[in-house]
Amino acid sequence: MKTIFKKYFIKSTLDIRPTTLTIQIKDFRLRGYRILHLSDLHVNTKTTTQEIQALIAQLNALTCNIVVITGDIIDTKVSKIETKLLLFKELKHTTYYISGNHDLVYGYKELNTLLQKCNITLLDNRYEFLKYKDEEIILAGLSDRFSKFFGMRRHEKELVNSIKDINLPKIFIAHQPKDYKYALKSNSGLFLCGHTHGGQIYPFHYLVRLMQPFLHGLHTRKSLTIYVSRGIGAWGIKYRFLAHNEMTLLELE
Repeated sequence: MKTIFKKYFIKSTLDIRPTTLTIQIKDFRLRGYRILHLSDLHVNTKTTTQEIQALIAQLNALTCNIVVITGDIIDTKVSKIETKLLLFKELKHTTYYISGNHDLVYGYKELNTLLQKCNITLLDNRYEFLKYKDEEIILAGLSDRFSKFFGMRRHEKELVNSIKDINLPKIFIAHQPKDYKYALKSNSGLFLCGHTHGGQIYPFHYLVRLMQPFLHGLHTRKSLTIYVSRGIGAWGIKYRFLAHNEMTLLELE
């Protein structure tokens, strides 16, 4: 019993190996595309420089088209971890992120200013065209659902209406799984999110499922493929039980 407990009760660290997941995608124009998906880093004062350096080294060693971070990068004020966050300047891949609820709490504007210095692009309530082979891909993002509590308006309808009729492959990112409905309305082929931590510590899995449509992993709704990351970091205590952390290289085919 103790052996089983030790196996599944683990300390959460940013220094983890990426896993590769092949996803069957309905839009053939996305086939071959490689997305490195990170979520919920929760960088705070206890996060070590060595952890971040190890994470960046792991990311840089991989071949991918883009990196996306689906929220909750920070878990303390930016001023307390500025030098640690600036290490992301060493990340060589084209990288996009959207806000999570913890980012809003601890300093949305400060985080965005700092990540701009690291060439990491904020995609809240907007979209960009990405080049892939002889095609273009739309990458769209929403700010977190808690934006309204911090004086920021989400533009869900405007974003959906601006891209839904464009005949291009679409990837949609948001922090919380329940926002998959906007990806579906926008005729996107892939939706990426995090927030749940996969429950982080059992039996909180059941509480998370009361609030979110998906806990973790791969799901489909009509023509939309959904992937919910368990995230890399942890909230509250730096441990997980029956919900290992992850960063995932998604290979679309």
